[in-house]
Amino acid sequence: MESVFICASDALEEGGKGVRFPVTAGSDEATGFVIRFGGQVHGYLNRCAHVPIELDWAPGEFLESSGLYIMCSTHGAVYEPESGYCAGGPCKGSRLRKLILEEAEGQVRWYPDDYVSAVIA
Repeated sequence: MESVFICASDALEEGGKGVRFPVTAGSDEATGFVIRFGGQVHGYLNRCAHVPIELDWAPGEFLESSGLYIMCSTHGAVYEPESGYCAGGPCKGSRLRKLILEEAEGQVRWYPDDYVSAVIA
């Protein structure tokens, strides 16, 4: 499957604001997001593993105040940025749905899969 351009690499600062983008999850409209953590770009479906609602408390704000975890703004579940594993909260032990990304030549690109696909304009 073809990759989809998400953003320029320099749009993602270490531990900073993420970039949201539209996706289709199954047959539902949804969003995905990318963040930079530990020098790497990580991306997930923007959906809490506890209840399928968006995680960010303001657009692009995914990390909690320490910058060490992705946090669900509604339930307080905390996820490890590298793996999407829920380290605490109502869905402990679950995971966010990881997106396949590539960072090269100053670009962050996403590879849709069978469940999370690109929005067709």
